[in-house]
Amino acid sequence: MGETTVTTREGHDRAVPHSVTDVTAEGNGHVVKGLLRRARAPRRPRLWFEILLIAISYWTYSLIRNAVPEQKAEALRNADWLWKTEHTLGIAVEESVNHTINSVTWLIVGMNYYYATLHFVVTLGVLVWLYRSHPGRYAATRLTLFATTAVALVGYYLYPLAPPRLMNGGDFVDTVMVHHTWGSMASGDLKHMSNQYAAMPSMHIGWSTWCGLTIFALASVPWVRVLGLLYPVATLVVIVATANHFWLDAVGGLMCLSFGFMVARLWYGKLPYALPKLVPVRGQGGPLLPVKP
Repeated sequence: MGETTVTTREGHDRAVPHSVTDVTAEGNGHVVKGLLRRARAPRRPRLWFEILLIAISYWTYSLIRNAVPEQKAEALRNADWLWKTEHTLGIAVEESVNHTINSVTWLIVGMNYYYATLHFVVTLGVLVWLYRSHPGRYAATRLTLFATTAVALVGYYLYPLAPPRLMNGGDFVDTVMVHHTWGSMASGDLKHMSNQYAAMPSMHIGWSTWCGLTIFALASVPWVRVLGLLYPVATLVVIVATANHFWLDAVGGLMCLSFGFMVARLWYGKLPYALPKLVPVRGQGGPLLPVKP
């Protein structure tokens, strides 16, 4: 008699193929993971895209910030409360700083122009430097800046706040008005183009601290790194001396920046400065080269 062939249950189980649904789900999972991995990987920034992105982002930021209702009564009440809180904490020295520096004409005029210009010039300069010299870190660092700015818009909406120079019963000097300097959207002829009651948080502090930390972390020249740290400190003095912000507005700006770093850390898995300086030309295994605009 011939031998009988017996198919075991184990062999039968091995012979049963996966269902089409399982294979499709597994394939989709790999696709999603691949897309996420690709989106999070450092890549060479494209000049035209970055210029367009920054222009649209700043336009959107200005549009939303100025579209927030100017809730004057609430903003003035919040300013009174904040001023009283600072007195309680023993840090309400803004008025003294404002009057002292305003008495030195050349110094306060210089601070007026500082407030009106460096906020944009230095931030754009750091972005350009990152783009050219640290392309692998550019996207993550830019994301930090954008997330910081986005959460600040929420602050403007939820907590309208008058700057010290607009407080009821305050003795602050509006230094732009007094010295007839140009450029500030917060005073003078341009004040109607900007929301006057969006002082909390201070993006002068949020952006300048972003610049300062980036320069300190990535610059190779020691004195440039020191300048990076001094920049947000000088900005803090300027925003108080010109009566555009309270000290606590600066704290709000730092909190927004912390949120921005958290977003970048969650998305890229590392802080921006810990990412590779350069990016691969072809996939992860390609040679590392600096970006060429």
